[in-house]
Amino acid sequence: MPIGTPPSATALSHPLDIDLLVEAGQWPDEKVLRQFVERSAGAAFAEIGSAWSGQSELSIVFSDDANIRELNAGWRGKDKPTNVLSFPAFPTSGGGPLPPMLGDIVLAFETVSLEAELEEKPIENHISHLVIHGLLHLLGYDHETDAEAEAMEAVERAALARLAIPDPYA
Repeated sequence: MPIGTPPSATALSHPLDIDLLVEAGQWPDEKVLRQFVERSAGAAFAEIGSAWSGQSELSIVFSDDANIRELNAGWRGKDKPTNVLSFPAFPTSGGGPLPPMLGDIVLAFETVSLEAELEEKPIENHISHLVIHGLLHLLGYDHETDAEAEAMEAVERAALARLAIPDPYA
């Protein structure tokens, strides 16, 4: 499934220096991926950013199922691929100064592509959603309880709406 250029939109600022790596998988050009990540991070911080100050570094890796399966097995004890993993460099919660390194987000091409296809949504939208989801995990959000899931999903929905992306939970 070809991936196009993200729709043009007003640039949304964010406090991150983004290090992007295309490690494996049939991802689009790095320039296109960078646009997705920049816009997604900007939308997330537009929703919650006033609570955070300073600059931080974010690493995002576009990989494949084989690599993410190894990470998932090693770090979470789940020997299967998943769509996105987040690895915080420092504990964060509720605002304040950002740490110098926020952490890593890793996406798996095959799983992301299949989910987008099964859910009949553009893969561009799914990538943006997963980047926002992963970033929120690095900022201390979680979905272990119903209340946590509701709070996290509310931020995701609002951030995606800023990008004109439909609610992925609808």
